[in-house]
Amino acid sequence: MKMNAGVEILLAEPRGFCAGVDRAIEIVERALAKFGAPIYVRHEIVHNTYVVNDLKAKGAIFIEELDDVPAGATLVFSAHGVSRAVQLEAAARGFRIFDATCPLVTKVHVEVAKLAKEGYEFIMIGHKGHPEVEGTMGQLDGGIHLVEDVKDVALIAPAQTGKLAVVTQTTLSVDDAAAIAAAIKARFPNVREPKQQDICYATQNRQDAVKLMSPQVDVVVVVGSPTSSNSNRLAEVARKLGTPGYMVDSADELQPQWFEGCQRVGLTAGASAPEILVTQVIERLKALGAVSVQRMAGDPESVKFPLPKGLRLNQNDAD
Repeated sequence: MKMNAGVEILLAEPRGFCAGVDRAIEIVERALAKFGAPIYVRHEIVHNTYVVNDLKAKGAIFIEELDDVPAGATLVFSAHGVSRAVQLEAAARGFRIFDATCPLVTKVHVEVAKLAKEGYEFIMIGHKGHPEVEGTMGQLDGGIHLVEDVKDVALIAPAQTGKLAVVTQTTLSVDDAAAIAAAIKARFPNVREPKQQDICYATQNRQDAVKLMSPQVDVVVVVGSPTSSNSNRLAEVARKLGTPGYMVDSADELQPQWFEGCQRVGLTAGASAPEILVTQVIERLKALGAVSVQRMAGDPESVKFPLPKGLRLNQNDAD
């Protein structure tokens, strides 16, 4: 099945890797270069199949339990962050540790620790079981209540309501999080909201680009892995605007029937999806009949996060 003649691809801007993902991958690659394989990584460094397989081929071993890391090994924490219990156990076991937690996630951890000392309880907006949520909730022994949707807000029972604060998983849908935050505010009018919203700049920017793109196209394709929260949210944003949205881990998952009768295909990528996959999807779309690629106007992102100390490859290499 082929597309209509003259189909155009509209490429979202920005898309793909964010500063936190760039930093996390570079931490693993530098650790491999400096200390040699194997390097152990707790959980997928970022939620992307291609990235994980590429790092496995270079000598990274991905584990979920610290029991699977041999004594004296080098261990990297994933970009999603880990609980205090995992941090303390890893330190007690004497591993050489590099923390690839995204600095924007660390900011949430720091805020939780600071406010907990002031006697606050927390409501966390996020997805149960997601490693970032487990890491943030695991900063405390208790007093942090997870809500996944507006319905959950009516069910939580904090021990007190005088000191209550909201925190958010960084990769949520901006609109969904706002609706849940509004429900929390309605039930707990004195709740403390973050000074700046916790949803990260890259998640926000990619969702804004899809909002702009969706009305201009017949279908939206998101490059991202099924485990990637921010990638899933991009496809949802398109669908909520009435445009069919599909997510693919690689070009060979594209289904020709998605494009039947289409004149314009929107293409974006989640914050953990490398540009090589976008290029491969474009080639596949061209093989199906697309003839041109137009890039959306958009401001390039210039955020860069410093690497942890101890990963310099030579004396002239800045952290």
